[in-house]
Amino acid sequence: MNSTPANRSPWSWIPTLYFGQGIPYVVVMTLSVIMYKNLEVSNTDIALYTSWLYLPWVIKPLWSPLIELFGTKRLWVVVLQFFVGAALAMVALTLPGPDFFRWSLAVFWLMAFASASHDIAADGFYLLALPTHSQAAFVGVRSTFYRLANIAGQGALVYLAGELQERTGSMKTAWSVVFFVLCGLFIAMAVYHRFMLPRPETDKPVPGGGDTLREFGRVFARFFAKPGIVVILGFLLLYRFPEAQLLKLATPFLLDKPELGGLGLSTKQVGIAYGTVGLIALTLGGLLGGWVISRIGLKRALWPLILLMHVPNVVFLLLAMAQPHSLWIVSSALAVEQFGYGLGFTAYLMYMILVAEGEHKTAHYAICTGFMALGMMLPGMWSGALQAWLGYHWFFVWVLVATIPSFAMAALIKIPEGFGKKAEA
Repeated sequence: MNSTPANRSPWSWIPTLYFGQGIPYVVVMTLSVIMYKNLEVSNTDIALYTSWLYLPWVIKPLWSPLIELFGTKRLWVVVLQFFVGAALAMVALTLPGPDFFRWSLAVFWLMAFASASHDIAADGFYLLALPTHSQAAFVGVRSTFYRLANIAGQGALVYLAGELQERTGSMKTAWSVVFFVLCGLFIAMAVYHRFMLPRPETDKPVPGGGDTLREFGRVFARFFAKPGIVVILGFLLLYRFPEAQLLKLATPFLLDKPELGGLGLSTKQVGIAYGTVGLIALTLGGLLGGWVISRIGLKRALWPLILLMHVPNVVFLLLAMAQPHSLWIVSSALAVEQFGYGLGFTAYLMYMILVAEGEHKTAHYAICTGFMALGMMLPGMWSGALQAWLGYHWFFVWVLVATIPSFAMAALIKIPEGFGKKAEA
């Protein structure tokens, strides 16, 4: 029996769809780093090769027309979830082998392209399956379940890997089991969505592929013709310049032994401190940042939020200097840093919305997200080699110095008065 938006509650598919959207991203971007660190891959190789995994999100606007032209969004979602499930099983199978790094990395590449494509299909399906008023009502639900996927991935799954390692005595076995569990979850999710996703009448291939591709080229041209495009791109690429380098070395720093400059936490402790406490603080910071912008507007909020984003990075320097043994102290410090990052990131998201204003809003926002990913990919690639050369202490000093380009670009951008501020009743 065909399901339609009229007789299928959005609660039956939106939470699972966006939980499923978040899991492969956190696997590729975060779990891969922790897993490779557990398996004694060098920080230089971890940062370089896992940063390349951002590339599918950088270039995803280039192939988004294919998802418009061929098949339905519903079909793309289900097929890609089956593909991600198969890729997760392939990672599990590669880990016991002697050349696990090369083969698992290749599978992560495939998973990253599938995940980026799933993002396009899922977001497009959401717009087609719900009327406009319902889209607004469920945007918070989307965000919440995406965040829960991050907490489950960086928190629960990392803790599970640590627990399994303690029981089996093998980190490879532990991570293999984790990825087989994820495989089962995704296969079950794909089967569930095969039957539970609605079938909106508007979900069909776009006719006239040649015209669509020509229009797509015009959309790109209009984006790069925006006034002040050089400053816009500079801001998109450099706003998170320090965070892009810090992110790749945060978990290796927590896991490395004290004699190497790290904190010597166990995998389970990282799952608690960074993957659970830190992510909850990040979410709360994001909610507060959005509220602040809605009250005073982006122009007035930008400098307080960018300061609150970058200044807390000093906690990593303090942790490297003090090397505390208390999980409570480490968790509290990470909560401060992640809360500040959540606050500052809302300003970045709102600026992308501003840049995308006007005709072709959806496509221009997608292009902004591509530059956002590029701004994370390039600095992350050299961060591991830089840390290996400087050591953790001086690397975190460099991260603080690296905030200067971000502040400089924030001083150059132009924001209309009152943008983002909630209209007075």
